[in-house]
Amino acid sequence: MLAVAVDHPVGVLAILLGVLAAIFALEQHRVVGRLFRVLPALVFCYFVPAILAMLGVMPAESPLYEWIKAYLLPAGLLLLVLALDVPAVLRLGPKAVIMMLAGTAGVVIGGPVSLLICGHWLPPDAWQGMAALSGSWIGGAANFVAVGQASGASASMLGTIVIVDVLAAYLWMGTLLYLSGHQHAIDRRIKADASAIRELERRMADFQKRVTRVPSLLDHLTILALAFGGTFVAHKAGLWLVDRLAEHDTLAGLNNILSASTWKFIVVTAIGVALSFTRARNLEGAGASRFGSLTIYLLVACIGASADFAQVAKYPAFVLMAFVWLAVHVTVLLLVGWWIRAPFFFAAVSSQANIGGVASAPVVAAAFHPALAPVGALLAVVGYALGTYCGLLCMGMLRAIAE
Repeated sequence: MLAVAVDHPVGVLAILLGVLAAIFALEQHRVVGRLFRVLPALVFCYFVPAILAMLGVMPAESPLYEWIKAYLLPAGLLLLVLALDVPAVLRLGPKAVIMMLAGTAGVVIGGPVSLLICGHWLPPDAWQGMAALSGSWIGGAANFVAVGQASGASASMLGTIVIVDVLAAYLWMGTLLYLSGHQHAIDRRIKADASAIRELERRMADFQKRVTRVPSLLDHLTILALAFGGTFVAHKAGLWLVDRLAEHDTLAGLNNILSASTWKFIVVTAIGVALSFTRARNLEGAGASRFGSLTIYLLVACIGASADFAQVAKYPAFVLMAFVWLAVHVTVLLLVGWWIRAPFFFAAVSSQANIGGVASAPVVAAAFHPALAPVGALLAVVGYALGTYCGLLCMGMLRAIAE
């Protein structure tokens, strides 16, 4: 195994920022920039750190990655929500929810189908680990633990499933980031009605032009104060809510669905929405969303660095099972999307909200347009609510097939 050349958090941050700066500099290059018309910059932000980690330049695990995910992402999400045009988002209609439910149905159906196809190459207790995976792929870590306990999965099986979960989710996220650069062509091919999304993008662009100004030091300090102040309040609120819910027998069960981290993202989104109705929204003219976008790019780079794709060779049967499962999930999403003429954005973000969860769904949404990041976070929260119940439904079907 290669020794890691740089493992100090400050050094790792310097590498990540250097990589991002180089990517965006190349994007503006007259010749090399043509490549970015095919592969969006976010794809390089994802895979270049992954390659550097595999080469031993930087670590696959670092306290920096966890800090960015826990604190910088919520701060960035607040800044992206700050300029939100709430009425325009509401006009996106029910298609977002329908596609989210379709993605969940695809996970529930895909588990049994993948077990039927790949069961001959899997151990007898694989269904128990797959049940836990269904909870994770519909909701998140809390749902994974809840369904895993209900299925009686062993610690070794859960350990294997965690690796497969991370590998499949990271590879799929990279695919969605690539496809985001071709959203208009995909929408035309499937004859989707993307008028509401285009209208939201137009309104956001008009608003940015109207309020854009040369930012002052006070503007930047205010942006950072709101971002990290809101994140701190949301962090404390998440812990407080979990403690208060635990004191009530009738509400304690919510802690099995919504963790303190999930509450943090819910609260920080609510703070951002509230601020979007105040004069603070005009901070968009001083670059609030650019600060928010920076956190998204940093998180993508961190996720890429954490993705150890070399693990694929160790668990080929489980990896095959995961991709068959994903194929069913995607098929259901595409069929429902074609039926209701939903824009590809809804399919992509609903898929990531299911498979990736609240930390990565805003990233994929922002790849389509920064103004759409909150939609990803809200859909992921729906997944957390459904994760345990739909995971148990999937578990029942998996058990029936295994027995």
